[in-house]
Amino acid sequence: MAKHDEYESPLVTRNASREMSELFGARRRILTWRRLWLALAEAQRKAGLDISESQIRALEATLEDIDFARAAKHEKKLRHDVMAHLHAWGDVAPEARGILHLGATSAYIVDNADLIIMREALRLIAGWLANVIDALATFAKKYRSLPTLGFTHFQPAQVTTVGKRAALWCYDFVRDLEEIEYRIDHLRFRGVKGTTGTQASFMALFGNDGSKVARLEADVAKAFDFKLVEPITGQTYSRKVDAQVASALGQIAISVHKFANDIRLLASLKEVEEPFEQKQVGSSAMPYKRNPMRSERATGLARFVLSLMSSPFQTAAEQWFERTLDDSSNKRLSIPEAFLATDGMLRIVANVACGLVVYPKVIAARLRQELPFMASENILMAAASAGGDRQELHQRIRDHAQAAGQRVKQDGAENDLVDRLRADPAFAGVDLDDVLDPKKYVGRAPQQVDEFIREFVAPIRRRYRKALGKESDLDV
Repeated sequence: MAKHDEYESPLVTRNASREMSELFGARRRILTWRRLWLALAEAQRKAGLDISESQIRALEATLEDIDFARAAKHEKKLRHDVMAHLHAWGDVAPEARGILHLGATSAYIVDNADLIIMREALRLIAGWLANVIDALATFAKKYRSLPTLGFTHFQPAQVTTVGKRAALWCYDFVRDLEEIEYRIDHLRFRGVKGTTGTQASFMALFGNDGSKVARLEADVAKAFDFKLVEPITGQTYSRKVDAQVASALGQIAISVHKFANDIRLLASLKEVEEPFEQKQVGSSAMPYKRNPMRSERATGLARFVLSLMSSPFQTAAEQWFERTLDDSSNKRLSIPEAFLATDGMLRIVANVACGLVVYPKVIAARLRQELPFMASENILMAAASAGGDRQELHQRIRDHAQAAGQRVKQDGAENDLVDRLRADPAFAGVDLDDVLDPKKYVGRAPQQVDEFIREFVAPIRRRYRKALGKESDLDV
């Protein structure tokens, strides 16, 4: 079949990084299976089983000699993918065929491999999160003091700053990184547990010597740098683990969705835009358009990840007793695709965050339209301090504000409240330019940005300094 005749996942061809795609690829999976078989054989030899040094060397020499076509032929007959690859390895290392998989069940191979791969995938996600956090913090610092109109309910509210708003986005991703790091630190190896988790097969191998079985499990876990091992399992590790990992990815999807939607709204307001390349086409029909396509792609991927969340949760809930196999076909889809999509959307967000374009004059113009209404109480106090009658001044401001508001809403004209106040002798003693300085209405927003970066972002930058800077090389 020709290359373009078969369906290819857009997650791989258009979104996810090569590192993440390779991590969930067939070669990495089977190589991890073989490393687990090898580690088990080495630990069993160390524990006293009759396994020779030459058999171990034969496995080491053929570790990466993976014949997928041969394995496919075995699977067609055996209807079992683990056994197919076990036979395929035995074919190229016949001397060691007899000592492979001693006492093990398929879950020893598949579950432990899944945990190893998920841990590495979580580390990649952590690196992307660090890049997003770094880029947004840099942006927040740059615009920490630039006043902008705040919105609640997408209606004009009090003044904030562009940097403070970016810090809100950034903090969501900081929370996500904290959760991902927790998952990495607390992910446990499934271990060497046997068919229903009792370790009975390994007890039989070692003459009911429980201490040897315990050391065997510890040695295999150590070979893969797991400090924690599941203390008790059925045939598989609890599928709640997958649900917890998926939930952490879902939390990232929430943050991405929020950020990308805000950028799309700001682009419509012409205040802030994502990067737009010189030759980039915004619309095939409307040449003037600058559609926020990267943020839209990130939104779509985030929605996809959120839609996947139900599968790991339902899988965990549906397991019967020590395990049922209905988890496998679903898990092969939902877990890799959740990681691939999360990887893809974080790459986009990192790229957007490090190239955001701000239009201060548009921001200032919108503030000029709304700030006079918000500053009316300050104007009232300044005029009263200058000797005016507070109640009379209140009524005058009210009349002017309503007239200006009607002019804006009914006639589509500019807000002329300030001009009306300048022309009213009752406000002659008020320096309206000073009262209407937007920086007087941002509160501690600039200081909040500084404190947030110092307390939350700086430690992340120190921990992930080797991973930072990846977004500059993205082609998204």
